[in-house]
Amino acid sequence: MLSKLIGNNAIQLNVEAYNWEEAIYKAAKPLLESNKVTERYVEKVVQIAKETGPYIVIAKHIALPHAPSEYGALESSLSITVLNQSVEFGNQANDPVKYLFFLSATDSTSHLSALANLVELMEDETFLSLLDTSNNSSEILDYIKNMETN
Repeated sequence: MLSKLIGNNAIQLNVEAYNWEEAIYKAAKPLLESNKVTERYVEKVVQIAKETGPYIVIAKHIALPHAPSEYGALESSLSITVLNQSVEFGNQANDPVKYLFFLSATDSTSHLSALANLVELMEDETFLSLLDTSNNSSEILDYIKNMETN
């Protein structure tokens, strides 16, 4: 379940970032602070994006920063970061990015059902609107938990 991957302090709202790299570092912060990922993992996310382009921008205004687990994914987890101003990642079809779902997975399969839930949320206009208007991360986590039970 998706809600189990999201820690208590892993939802960040109205975050300021001046460019895509800063956005990634800020999105990773809750996972770093809770020891879910290492600094090396975050550096690898940025390095891969620099080398391969903005592959992590997966839908309109949405990025899914992640890297292979061997680079420092200590625990499967997810943070949600909403930027106060969208930033360009270099993806013509889906820029600018406002929502970052920073993913850490310790293997290639255990998080797949949670990712399916995440895809549902990304397509849910009510959820995206809630991300834009809420000042309360608990409200967002409650919405996710509610979605999982329905």
